[in-house]
Amino acid sequence: MNLTGQIIVSMPSLEDERFYKTVIYMCAHSSEGSMGIIINKKIDYDLYPDLLQQLGIDKPLNNKKLFIRYGGPVESGRGFVLHSDDIVRKETLSIDKGVALTSTAEFFDDLSKGKGPKKSILALGYAGWQPGQLEYEILQNSWMSLSVDNSFLFDDEVSRKWSQAYKIMGIDPNSLSFQSGRA
Repeated sequence: MNLTGQIIVSMPSLEDERFYKTVIYMCAHSSEGSMGIIINKKIDYDLYPDLLQQLGIDKPLNNKKLFIRYGGPVESGRGFVLHSDDIVRKETLSIDKGVALTSTAEFFDDLSKGKGPKKSILALGYAGWQPGQLEYEILQNSWMSLSVDNSFLFDDEVSRKWSQAYKIMGIDPNSLSFQSGRA
């Protein structure tokens, strides 16, 4: 099972508030561990001026506000840009199906000046798992995985992504049983 380029969706029974009703885009999944960006949790403040100042970026040239998302609890002070691959740098990680990840100050600066990729998600932090941890959590019915297109990934309606993911799977999350067993 390789989840790179897919999303994982938390089960309704997942009680960890950091991951309750989350949708995570998987940037890497291998025998060395897993890394993803939560794509459906907005942070309550916008990019200006705090994040730019923290990243050492000059004031933006335009008035466009770039809302940032809570990418996950790991390295929560570090910025990541999940984006379309129309602009890539040597530091960019190409993921899958026209999606890439970049985390450099120069890239943030370009993004703030309107010189970035056509589609992007700016996030602080990421979700990470040790080798085998995510697979174990999936076996424990904490997550479901599915493939989605880039329009779902980059859609700005973040508050509906969790329920939309279940709709794509054809599942009513309210009808799921939280009891499980093995025969």
